[in-house]
Amino acid sequence: MLRFPDIVDQVLSYHSHADTETIERAYIFSAQVHDGQVRLSGEPYLSHPLEVANILASMKMDVATIAAGLLHDTVEDTKTTLDEIKSLFGDEIANLVDGVTKISLMSFASKHERQAENIRKMILAMANDIRVILIKLADRLHNMLTLGFQSPEKQRSIAQETLDIYAPLAGRLGMGEKKAQLEDLSFFYLEPEAYKKIKEGIAQNAARMDAYIKEVKAIITTAMEEHGLKCVISGRHKHLYSIHKKMLAQNIYLNQVYDLIAFRLRFETVKECYEALGVVHSLWKPIPGRFKDYIGIPKANMYQSLHTTVVGPYAERMEMQIRTEEMHRVNEQGIAAHWRYKDGKGMTEADGQRFAWLRQLLEWQQEVKDPQEFLDSVRVDLFPEEVYVFTPKGEVKQFPRGATPIDFAYAIHSEVGQHVIGAKVHGRMVPLKYELKNGDMVEVLTSLNQTPSKDWLKIIKTTKARNRIRNWIKSQERQKSVALGKEICEKEFRSHNLSLGKLLKTEELLNVAKELSYVTVEDLLAAVGYGKITARQLVGRLVPKEEPPAKSNVVGALFDKMVKKITKKGKDAVKVKGVDNMLIRHGNCCRPLPGEDIVGFITRGRGVTIHKKGCSSLSYVERDRLIEVTWDLDKGEMFPVQLQVLAQRDKSLLTIIGAALGNSEASVKEADMHATDDNNIIIKLLIEVLDLKHLEEVSNELKRNKKIISVKRIVE
Repeated sequence: MLRFPDIVDQVLSYHSHADTETIERAYIFSAQVHDGQVRLSGEPYLSHPLEVANILASMKMDVATIAAGLLHDTVEDTKTTLDEIKSLFGDEIANLVDGVTKISLMSFASKHERQAENIRKMILAMANDIRVILIKLADRLHNMLTLGFQSPEKQRSIAQETLDIYAPLAGRLGMGEKKAQLEDLSFFYLEPEAYKKIKEGIAQNAARMDAYIKEVKAIITTAMEEHGLKCVISGRHKHLYSIHKKMLAQNIYLNQVYDLIAFRLRFETVKECYEALGVVHSLWKPIPGRFKDYIGIPKANMYQSLHTTVVGPYAERMEMQIRTEEMHRVNEQGIAAHWRYKDGKGMTEADGQRFAWLRQLLEWQQEVKDPQEFLDSVRVDLFPEEVYVFTPKGEVKQFPRGATPIDFAYAIHSEVGQHVIGAKVHGRMVPLKYELKNGDMVEVLTSLNQTPSKDWLKIIKTTKARNRIRNWIKSQERQKSVALGKEICEKEFRSHNLSLGKLLKTEELLNVAKELSYVTVEDLLAAVGYGKITARQLVGRLVPKEEPPAKSNVVGALFDKMVKKITKKGKDAVKVKGVDNMLIRHGNCCRPLPGEDIVGFITRGRGVTIHKKGCSSLSYVERDRLIEVTWDLDKGEMFPVQLQVLAQRDKSLLTIIGAALGNSEASVKEADMHATDDNNIIIKLLIEVLDLKHLEEVSNELKRNKKIISVKRIVE
């Protein structure tokens, strides 16, 4: 078993003034509480925390991290409490132990790609101190090194979790060596036959590879010296799992993997790198299309190097990576620097920004003399706008920060959301306004008697929940409006000797509905309930018209006609101060929406036209014809708005826009599109929205898709 003094010596080798007394106290305490416990291998359990601490020391971690490594299983596997750790070792070490314990207690049920990424993000988000992740990775690495003592079923389960979750985390944090170790160990247990074949194939050619590497290094060294270039050369073959992935991806055999061996050439300056590239190309023929200049154009994750593939001695292809020592240090050790390069998957711009500072983390660790100075920089909230929570089955769901159990319920299923009455988090009841936190295990409670409330709209955060609740409320309001419309019509019809019941059995009301641009009789009744039209208007269309008035009443008839011309049939979403039942029109020049300040303009014979305050059309009108108006909302009326959408050319563009408008409950009246000179598409849409806030929601929903470049409102 590893000796404790060996760990202390290793710590003192890179931090001569380290507080080894704290590490020793942690070792003694761990030995006491784990006394009598043994691992499946038969070794004392203490051997595990010792090995974890040793791995952390090899990473040159600080005293608190190594002490936490010695203590990381005490709360989970012994009767020790977190308060006890805090009283003996302080808040810093206790928080590290607590963070590792929380991650260790998680059960990750689903491992498909999206779920694995959510789990990785959740682990990073939960660890507000990055050292928690480093301790957990060291813990997992030693567990993988001793996995052979577990049952075959357990071996596969732990290996798969390591490959899905922990190896990518190591890669994301720039720990390339640890990532390769975890991948190869997982590969050994998950696909032992494939592992064995590749390892044996490499071993059979090991002597030839070593000789080949030695020969190539000698040729390069001589050539560089002739050109006055001093460089450090290293040759390597890829680790086994990366070879396996390449074989699967390209459907080839081991002897067909042409770039098993790669050489890295390191220089002091960028100028020397480009000179060395010329030397390499003069030695061996470069393969067309295989040159990449990541120095001139760095990758999004700041990776820098010159890559070229050449036909080397014996017609074997060789990959050459040429970089400065500084680039090599950042590429190899900078946290997250190899994420995109190795995984073959790009980071989003937001992810890149989140991890930008992490690329410097290991550099800082090597540069600062006082570990505490370094540690002050490593406490972070990596995903401030997201939370990741568990379903009872162990699946991870992602939500915006501030999301509630209502959002969670709708994410499970719309029916669950419609009937949610409460929730349990880690088995304890919480109110519906509870804000979900990273790592919460949420269970939804439902009742068939429960229905959505308008108040829910004030606390939810997800678009899905908002749309479902609004649709339900709208359907309920429509039902009430239809019932109210029936009641109003029945009273009005009776006073004119008409029977609504009988009319519903004929097509008379349907014909009236179509005349008024409604599709069904129910739509017509709903309009009466909403106040858009009156029952008296319906009676006027159902009862035969009276004879024209006598000549003596011509003046009166003309007056009535003029009144009808400037008065509106029904109600509008705008009230004119001091005047009732005025004909209202909305200016096409500015198309005002509820939520915007408005003013009325009294026209000659055409009622009042509504404009936005400050509309340019009002600059040329008589000021004494302006009148005060206000919005009279809660009518459910939709308003036209013109939008101009600039988007990237894409076959699914109309589908994307249609889905966005559907999600935000906006209807399209007209659409026109044409291509631009720079291969983009401009789409002009005439849509209908409820108000200014609804328009903002539509715009945000459109902008959510990466294909959409910009969205702006336009007026005639």
